[in-house]
Amino acid sequence: MKKIEAIIKPFKLDDVKDALNEMGIQGMTVTEVKGFGRQKGHVELYRGAEYDVAFVPKIKIEIAVSDDIAEKVIEKIAGVAKTGKIGDGKIFILELNEAIRIRTGERGETAL
Repeated sequence: MKKIEAIIKPFKLDDVKDALNEMGIQGMTVTEVKGFGRQKGHVELYRGAEYDVAFVPKIKIEIAVSDDIAEKVIEKIAGVAKTGKIGDGKIFILELNEAIRIRTGERGETAL
């Protein structure tokens, strides 16, 4: 099993969610996050004064999937979230040792 964490631009969330739903992905966790990478934030103008926005708003999507569909999910997220501009985000893939559905006690891939 794999845990896929994707940091994407906020306006791409619905597109990614819809694409994953079409693939049969039934659950995900979405968190509003802030951060920066090479983009290094930006400058905004507010009431005539400039100020630095060091942390850019992003969306973090977390999905647990079986090994056999992990690569397809990663490719789908990367393809749908890509704008070709700086700040498109990152995808992290982690090995997932165990998953447990609390309600039923199911373990492993059946808990996903």
